[in-house]
Amino acid sequence: MSTTASPASTTSPDVLWYTRCPVPSPLGIAARQGWLAETFAEEGIAVESIIDSKDRSIRESHFDHHLAWSFRQGGNIPPIWARSNGRATRLVAITWTDEFQAIVTLPGRGISSLEHLAGKRFAVPRRVNDLIDFHRATALKGVVSGLSLAGLTTADLTLVDLPIEESVIVAQGEPSLFGLRRRHPYFREVDALVRGEADAIFVKGAEGVVVANLIGAQVVAEFGNHPDPKVRINNGTPRVLTVDDALSQQRPDLVVRLLDVVARAGRWAEAHPDETVRFVAREIATSEDAVLASNGPDVHRHLHIGLEAPLVEAIGHFKDFLLAWGFLPADFDLGAWVDSAPLRALQAQGAQKPALESVAAAA
Repeated sequence: MSTTASPASTTSPDVLWYTRCPVPSPLGIAARQGWLAETFAEEGIAVESIIDSKDRSIRESHFDHHLAWSFRQGGNIPPIWARSNGRATRLVAITWTDEFQAIVTLPGRGISSLEHLAGKRFAVPRRVNDLIDFHRATALKGVVSGLSLAGLTTADLTLVDLPIEESVIVAQGEPSLFGLRRRHPYFREVDALVRGEADAIFVKGAEGVVVANLIGAQVVAEFGNHPDPKVRINNGTPRVLTVDDALSQQRPDLVVRLLDVVARAGRWAEAHPDETVRFVAREIATSEDAVLASNGPDVHRHLHIGLEAPLVEAIGHFKDFLLAWGFLPADFDLGAWVDSAPLRALQAQGAQKPALESVAAAA
């Protein structure tokens, strides 16, 4: 399917909807810098945040991608799930930013190595009222990856289900959030670990670092920077940028503009390391120290976009994991999901610009 922009295209939405996860991402930087709004204002198009909407049906598009004229960057489980369910979306770019990933326990539990997990209880959240249980899938991929380093599988331990009735889509302003934007993702796992319902849990990212610090956790295995990328692949590694079919088919030129501003954010981040850490900390609603502990001092160098084969293969590997574990209703053609034309068009524009500048200088 071609997405080459046509000069004759007259379709112009009044609003573009966007959303991003609270993670390190170039889309988050572009949004916080005001560049998204500026870019599309030049087209006479407003930009609205899905996740900040007061309408739950709109907020749900953060997970199921149902809104027309929308784009998203963040964890890859929801967009993979949406595509598996037949949602007409396209994958247009990928960002790979490694982060802290660990299986942790509490001191005194007799677990000082992965081998000691054999016969133990591992906590796995199960959100009973959400369409996409991405927290469960994330925890399972974490424990599968960790166990593989010791030649173990989940058959060697006991998976303890932790039912969570509260939806992950909690309206901002809910009193139990105490003024924060969302519930902490590991609240139920920590509760189970402290109460003795489980012996170990999986945590990741800056929030995982904070949790491990809070409870004085003992790390059983940390593999966020493991040399084998298949060990590191999870919901946040890598992160995908997806657009709906209305954008992809009717206004591919807007997709190119989107990629242009997101790529600009990646370049800005590399040139502004300190500011980038502050931006990321605000995105996650955590401290700069936690970001550096999770993502490392070079996080600003890893916010670029691409569609190179290893990036796409990583998404394919995780899709297969989700399918094997029953998180997807059906398989789908990964190649047909990827739309590389907008990124190629942007790269071609970048290659043409120096040539045009040279011609202008010589004139």
